[in-house]
Amino acid sequence: MKILVTGGAGFIGSAVIRHIINNTQNKVINLDKLTYAGNLNSLKSISSNPRYIFEKADICDALALQKILVKHQPDMIMHLAAESHVDRSIEGPAEFMQTNIIGTYTLLEAARHYFAGLPIAKKSNFRFHHISTDEVYGDLHGADDLFTETTPYAPSSPYSASKAASDHLVRAWLRTFGLPTIITNCSNNYGPFHFPEKLVPLMILNALKGEALPVYGKGDQVRDWLYVEDHAAALYEVLTCGKIGETYNIGGHNEKQNIEVVNIICNLLEELAPDKPNNIEYYKDLISYVEDRPGHDLRYAIDASKIENELGWKPKETFETGMRKTVVWYLENQAWVDDIKDGSYKQRIGIISN
Repeated sequence: MKILVTGGAGFIGSAVIRHIINNTQNKVINLDKLTYAGNLNSLKSISSNPRYIFEKADICDALALQKILVKHQPDMIMHLAAESHVDRSIEGPAEFMQTNIIGTYTLLEAARHYFAGLPIAKKSNFRFHHISTDEVYGDLHGADDLFTETTPYAPSSPYSASKAASDHLVRAWLRTFGLPTIITNCSNNYGPFHFPEKLVPLMILNALKGEALPVYGKGDQVRDWLYVEDHAAALYEVLTCGKIGETYNIGGHNEKQNIEVVNIICNLLEELAPDKPNNIEYYKDLISYVEDRPGHDLRYAIDASKIENELGWKPKETFETGMRKTVVWYLENQAWVDDIKDGSYKQRIGIISN
């Protein structure tokens, strides 16, 4: 089976490709534009595998998509290509509208025309899997409330609004054109190969340099944290066993306040990297509180019972085991971090994501 993965050089996309190559006999075509967050070094371990192919292309380029589909004849599509950083979407929404909305539309149209020309046997197995986020649901207010697959959409940021729009497009292409689609909405991911503008890698790397650990507001924003390799396994399970037209929420069952996450990282570094920079006594001494960002949602939490009950998936990692693996990975892979840092990143050291 051939699987086309868009955004396969990104954080979650690269985890998906590594999972497929390492755990199945399927072939993968990685379609990625290689923006600032796309890094082929994240795929170095499988890059020479004959079942892996890379195509550099933009999902907004209809002609390029058509050529790639005709050339490789994929059996399924996993759509992960997206702009995903909330702070960047506040600073410059246009790119998010272009990639997440127009790009998804362009890919859906290319997939629709490709699907229409498939033989009946291949049509019956084809599916378009759209990977989205729990941020489309907006903010949870009750302490015990959870996002379910039927929670109304109420996005708060330009990023989440653009993802909500793309979800609606995917459902419309199923209902109007009969394109066999599935949607997943996931909670916050963390793990190896995460671009260092997001909360977890930023805290780890800043701490190791003895730099400030900036926390928005009081740090009381609650997120459900999911280890990226667990997410990759869930996505493949949905792709191959999920039901056409369904939505599946994927969560880690790990609700933590942002300040809890930062403190846990600091405690792990005390154990794993006791030789501190700049003569600081404790890593926690680096924590600083900064002005909260506009429209910051207070709490996200996923009800992942549907995917567990219907497909038998649940996360293997607890937050403690996953975060330990993550910290160890960054300590052992400083070269990967050094390779991806550029001027634009260095200007954003004080900006963190949810």
